[in-house]
Amino acid sequence: MILVGELSLWIALLMATWTTTVSFAGGMQARPDLIKSGERAMYATFGFVVLASVGLWTALFTHDFSLKFVASFTSANLPKVYLFTAFWAGQEGSLLFWTLIMTMYAAIAVFTNRDRNRAMMPYVTGTLGVVSLFFLMTMAFAENPFERLDWVPADGRGMNPQLQNPGMAAHPPMLYLGYVGTAVPFAFAIGALVTRQLDAQWLGA
Repeated sequence: MILVGELSLWIALLMATWTTTVSFAGGMQARPDLIKSGERAMYATFGFVVLASVGLWTALFTHDFSLKFVASFTSANLPKVYLFTAFWAGQEGSLLFWTLIMTMYAAIAVFTNRDRNRAMMPYVTGTLGVVSLFFLMTMAFAENPFERLDWVPADGRGMNPQLQNPGMAAHPPMLYLGYVGTAVPFAFAIGALVTRQLDAQWLGA
């Protein structure tokens, strides 16, 4: 599952590139086939990010210390609840968690607007694709949570003691749910500007 997760991260990058490209192209050329393809690619991006996340969680719970991220933020005796929250204990995992929430919001926005706001949706989908693509590229080329060590340690360094409390376990997800969610109204604002729908109707999206 870990290898599947690592591969899924790269496929998600390809899917985000596709949804960005064909969504904007479909909107500018009034091509329903490209628009639909972009929306489906957004669903696929979310699906592969889910697989990548499951892969990292699998590595955390199985103590795969061959991964730099697992060895850096967990240990063999870390309680299971903190093995779960170790997902966002470091920058690489936090970026993947951010992208998971981002693509989830994007997929929901596309699905709930499948029959409305059709003129602006290609640009909404494309904008959400751009944001998702940025984080996926950052992980793929700079902060990869699946980066492997040259040698496998017997145990990990363990989690920062300050993070081992219920408050800090819940704080990042609550923070991310709010911050990441602002990308959706931003994408609709871009869509409204491009299509010149400057009334308040799209605010109900």
